[in-house]
Amino acid sequence: MTSQAKRLILMLAAFAAGLAAMFAVILVLGGRGPVPTPAASAVGGPFQLTNQNGETVTDQNLKGRPFLVFFGFTHCPDVCPTTLFEVSEVLRAMGPDAQRVGALFVTVDPERDTAAALKDYLSSFHPALQGLTGDEAAIAAMVKAYRVYAKKIPLENGDYTMDHTALVYLMDKEGRFVAPFNLKRTPEEAASDLKRYL
Repeated sequence: MTSQAKRLILMLAAFAAGLAAMFAVILVLGGRGPVPTPAASAVGGPFQLTNQNGETVTDQNLKGRPFLVFFGFTHCPDVCPTTLFEVSEVLRAMGPDAQRVGALFVTVDPERDTAAALKDYLSSFHPALQGLTGDEAAIAAMVKAYRVYAKKIPLENGDYTMDHTALVYLMDKEGRFVAPFNLKRTPEEAASDLKRYL
């Protein structure tokens, strides 16, 4: 690279830095700083639902162990079974430590997903997975607390499907949101990551 090209690159970099600084000053003086993103503590919260065995499950039941939360529904054609299979593989890779974490599948379709429907559906996945349902108000409250998008989509035949957030939430032992849990890696890598929160 010639010295003239180097000087040109330096000048352009200095100009860009100056523009960025000027823009930041304008934003601060104009009171238009960056839009704040929700704090981690703003995700999650108290809940009281029923699992596939008809037992009441609350956020307090999970205190003292990390847990994964996934929102979906049993009539989901692809995303939900795929995600639950991947979570099951992570739990399998954890071995005996799978009993030291929680893994929740919370329905966004309480109209169809009764405890019995969840029990039948989850029989194909890891036994540590708990399916949670409840009345519409209780589900709506948890959906809101976890900042989940869920909407009923009518189909032509009079049936319906659900459009929903397909994120797996990692919560720590105190029930605080840590981060979205990455399943796009080997089950062993994901299990090793999850064990760090035990």
